[in-house]
Amino acid sequence: MRPLPSSPAEELALLERELIWLDTRRAQLLRRRAWLKAALRAQPAQGWQPPHGAPGGWTHAPAARPAPAVPSGSATGGPGAQHVLLILGGLLLAVAAIAFTLFSWGELGIAGRSVVLAGVTAGALGVPVLLLRRGLGATAESVGAVALLLTVLDAYALHAAVLPEADGAGYAAFASGVLAAGWTAYGVGVGRLRLPLPAAVVAGQLPLVLGAWAAGGSALVIGWALLATAAGSVVVAMRVPGLAVRATAWSGAGATWAGGLLIGLGESVSASGPLDAAGPGALLLGAAAVALTAVWRAPREMAVTGGVVAGLAAVAGVGGVLRTEVPWSWAVVVYLVCGAALAPVARIAVVPRAVRGGVLGAAAGVTGVAVLAVLPSAAAGLLGPAAVLTGVWGGAPGGAREVAAGAGAWPDALSVPVVLLVAAVLLGAVYASLVQEGREPTGWTAAAGAGAVGLVSAAVPVLLVTADVAYAAALAVDLLLVAGLLGAAVAGRRVPEAAKVTALWCAVAVAAHAGLLALAAEPATYAVFGLLLVLFAATAARSGEVVARSLTLVLSVVCALVVASAAGASLELGAPRTAVLVLAVPAVVVVLGLWVRTPAVVVPLEAGAGFGALVALGLAVTDVAYLSLVLALCGVLATATAVRPERRPGAGYLAAGLFALATWVRLVSAGVTHPEAYTLPVSVIACAVGLLRRRTDPEASSWAAYGPGLGVTLGPSLPALWSDPHWQRPLLLGAAALAVTVTGAVLRLQAPLLLGGGTLALVALHELAPHVAQVFDALPRWSVPALAGLLLLALGATYEQRLRDARRLREHLGRMR
Repeated sequence: MRPLPSSPAEELALLERELIWLDTRRAQLLRRRAWLKAALRAQPAQGWQPPHGAPGGWTHAPAARPAPAVPSGSATGGPGAQHVLLILGGLLLAVAAIAFTLFSWGELGIAGRSVVLAGVTAGALGVPVLLLRRGLGATAESVGAVALLLTVLDAYALHAAVLPEADGAGYAAFASGVLAAGWTAYGVGVGRLRLPLPAAVVAGQLPLVLGAWAAGGSALVIGWALLATAAGSVVVAMRVPGLAVRATAWSGAGATWAGGLLIGLGESVSASGPLDAAGPGALLLGAAAVALTAVWRAPREMAVTGGVVAGLAAVAGVGGVLRTEVPWSWAVVVYLVCGAALAPVARIAVVPRAVRGGVLGAAAGVTGVAVLAVLPSAAAGLLGPAAVLTGVWGGAPGGAREVAAGAGAWPDALSVPVVLLVAAVLLGAVYASLVQEGREPTGWTAAAGAGAVGLVSAAVPVLLVTADVAYAAALAVDLLLVAGLLGAAVAGRRVPEAAKVTALWCAVAVAAHAGLLALAAEPATYAVFGLLLVLFAATAARSGEVVARSLTLVLSVVCALVVASAAGASLELGAPRTAVLVLAVPAVVVVLGLWVRTPAVVVPLEAGAGFGALVALGLAVTDVAYLSLVLALCGVLATATAVRPERRPGAGYLAAGLFALATWVRLVSAGVTHPEAYTLPVSVIACAVGLLRRRTDPEASSWAAYGPGLGVTLGPSLPALWSDPHWQRPLLLGAAALAVTVTGAVLRLQAPLLLGGGTLALVALHELAPHVAQVFDALPRWSVPALAGLLLLALGATYEQRLRDARRLREHLGRMR
């Protein structure tokens, strides 16, 4: 049993503890009630189950520990409520002050106004001191904010009533300076208020700028005012303690510095001479100095950023002066050289490492922007010789520019290759310095080396076109560059892997440029593509990389195809006869494949041979007789490829198909209307050979044994069927197809079953086509979509059954030979 309280204070504390315990118990009961309601709602649907996340039974939570007694004299509100009240009070006072200034000021005389100004301002500024002494810091901050606002209103009232003739901008500059000084003194004097000093920093951003504006200064004067303000803010941010003051000073410094920088950039770009650009250049250099000063001892991320912007500002300042002395097309070169001049900063040990990294980043950024600026013109110079395709062998031009000028796609300025070469030299110097420091040729180091190789490879062909180098000299330089790049691609460990890959693909691009230039003259075509053939073949022989070897082998075959096609054109053979000459290249490649037998070499050779065969077919397609000959020769090449055991299945089927197709095309070219007289004996002999093979090799496929023989007759007969108006051919072909189909089904042979069934279906379609057309003509138009819809509904309703039937049919065909 609890003892009775001995005093009212103890009894009050006891009651408060009991009330807290009751509130806790009530909350537990409410949670239990909600859980029971959820259980009752879930019971009719799926039987009673505990709701997810709820306790499974009645558990009494332990009673909350009684809270300690609250002293009777303590406040009941938290600090949040106090801040809200103080803020509302301060706002009400500010509104009252504004209303008084706007509406009641004119009703007072000079003396009254002076008394009100002095009294209200002094009172507002003095009250926070008294409040701080009593420990009421939050209240002092609110009253201090109102006091600062009152000083601003006093300044406005003074201008409106006493100095109405004063210039607005000049008075604002003077007033902001006075307020900044006064708020600084007030904040330092009071000490414990947090708002006056940041407010003084904000006010300090205005005097110089407003003063320059009021004095009618030019854009440069305003820019210098902004820059000086930024410098002062930087000093405050670096020297004055206090997080709020430093954050405000850094924000103000960034805003005013950016304003000055933008003014300098605008004036520098629009300058028409060195004297006009000198002022903006000096402003930009000043901006760079301020940025470096601000980040000299800053953390790494901030120091790198400051180094980047300082470097860019310096490049813009110096480059803006120098570019006025050169044509506009060379301005990119000027800025690029100025960016390159930042590189020696990396060797200055006094400069912090992070700042040096930022400055080098600015140099890299300038280089990248310069390359991107000339990239469209460089692409035009590289692709310009493609215009020669409209007039191959038009005659040897006087210069390389003449080849590209047919399409008007060459750049006018020599600055384009100069930019590419300067950027390549810079990247090469970076790569050399990093390697000299002991860096591994990976990552950014390898990227620098690869970038240098790529830029040089692009710059040389563009330079040949833009400088209008003599035609023969341009071809010689291109070939030398291809040889050098291919040598670098197979240089072994002396060259980083990224640089080797870049050199390989750049060699392909430069070879294409040289090949396009060579197509302008007949002797140049033979010389250039012959040398390219030798270079690519030698590279393939030396290379140990699969990609490099495969690519160079294929390109060797392509160059040989070009030489063979050019030979046909020189001999005036015409496209169909040239196709036979072009097939000599795949023939040589197939022989090499039989001799080498190395998969890494054979596969690209076969790919090149296949491409050559397609080229030959494309050349012979206009003459049916030569097309048949080319198909037969391709079949011979496929047969030779099938000699190798690993290529026998695919090449054998391909050879059979090519021979059959060659036979059909030859029959069409000869005007034969009854091809069965020629194909049926071949089919009988081929099927007899297939039967003998099946007896000696029961595992042989029916496609290899009977497919070619059946296809030789069934293939030509089907086209003849659709052009034959008589009934004998459909009857005989349908009977033969039925016999072949039944034979394949009985003997479980896949090729006869599918070939015969397909032919029989086409014969039936040929016979039923006229009647089906008559039926469709007699039916109303709506019946066709209606029947199609019914068919789709039936298929959808029995989809699963049809799917099972299709699977069983596929399995049954798969078990056939």
